[in-house]
Amino acid sequence: MAISLDRSHVTDALHTLDTDRTALDDLALDAHRRVLEGETESPDMLGWRELLLSPDDALLESVIEVASEIRERADVLLCIGIGGSYLGAEAVMDALVPPFSSDGPEILFAGHHLGPDYHTRLFDYLEGKSVYVNVISKSGTTLEPALAFRMARRFLEERFDDADRRVIATTDAAKGTLHDFAIEQGYRRYIVPDDVGGRFSVVTPVGLLPIAVAGIDVRSMFYGAVSEARDFTDADASSAVLQYAADRYAFHEAGYATEVMAVMDPRLRGIGAWWQQLFGESEGKEGKGLFPVVLQYTTDLHSVGQYVQQGQRTMVESFLRIDDADAGPSVSEIDGNADGLNYLAGKPYGFINEKAYQGTAEAHLEGDVPNWTLTLPRLDAEHVGRLLSFYMHAVAVSGTMLDVNPFNQPGVETYKQKMFSLLGKPE
Repeated sequence: MAISLDRSHVTDALHTLDTDRTALDDLALDAHRRVLEGETESPDMLGWRELLLSPDDALLESVIEVASEIRERADVLLCIGIGGSYLGAEAVMDALVPPFSSDGPEILFAGHHLGPDYHTRLFDYLEGKSVYVNVISKSGTTLEPALAFRMARRFLEERFDDADRRVIATTDAAKGTLHDFAIEQGYRRYIVPDDVGGRFSVVTPVGLLPIAVAGIDVRSMFYGAVSEARDFTDADASSAVLQYAADRYAFHEAGYATEVMAVMDPRLRGIGAWWQQLFGESEGKEGKGLFPVVLQYTTDLHSVGQYVQQGQRTMVESFLRIDDADAGPSVSEIDGNADGLNYLAGKPYGFINEKAYQGTAEAHLEGDVPNWTLTLPRLDAEHVGRLLSFYMHAVAVSGTMLDVNPFNQPGVETYKQKMFSLLGKPE
């Protein structure tokens, strides 16, 4: 079943903006065509789409084979990377690894921030465990993962005779500090393709290896993304991915500043964090772009929900939910009805959560927050793969509509330059 997009809560707002829908759809279709035909500002960065259209089954099987070894031998897989080098894998794991699960190795992350206490306690925690390391960096010089990998190497070398066997480096095919060091040490390697940016790399070994180690059906996830990408080839203006991109552009041009992704299930929070990077790095340049922020409902309705309902009217909202009204435990009936909840007796959590979503979407619309709803028919590997592909194509189209390069991130380097200067890094 396909992912569905409900636009009923944005259409009136778009009419109020006096949007010329025909012109808007034509603009989206032209941007879509440019993505398909490689006429974007960085045509050499469309490899994420090409690898979905021409799957490498041998690579996929290799990833699965190495993941099987790690699952058999390791208590912990330590994934070292930052940004796109870990967010995609973490998002898929959050969505598909059951809460409180103890199946297979524990997947931990390092090098995604510079928190001193975290990294101290992390390596204390690893003591006495069988550890593998997947270090993910195209260059090997990004400070956060490079520092964490230095610590991880020392940890492995001091404890395991087969330390080099326990490191898998996912890096550049031919150059860079990590590439050269991996060759020197004899580490097993996977490639970060030159034509795939980090935030699009979840469908490469960057994401596939840790996802497979987590016990997720990585074939179904990958081929779900493949199916969605192939469907886009024949997409017209009525397709959900182009409608979403076109609507976002219309709101942006009308002066809206923020897009809230509201997830209705905590398993989707990681998808939101990945989406936040994907859209923030792709569109946030040249003074353009909707600021992306993820909220988890109903939890965050009791924190910033007041602002969403009645704060500055500069935001749009996209709900991401699962069609699972029958899921979860049902409310039991109790004698005396002391808590007043017997009116919910027999109703499962999924049903109650669905009504919470519907009420929130209606309330926010009344509060002048236009909102879409993207619904997954079920939360499984195939549909998570489809969702990843949906958002990657949507941001490629919407960034192209904004006339920015959706595949670079020049602003990311600014903080690095200032930081390295303050640290006294040699030229």
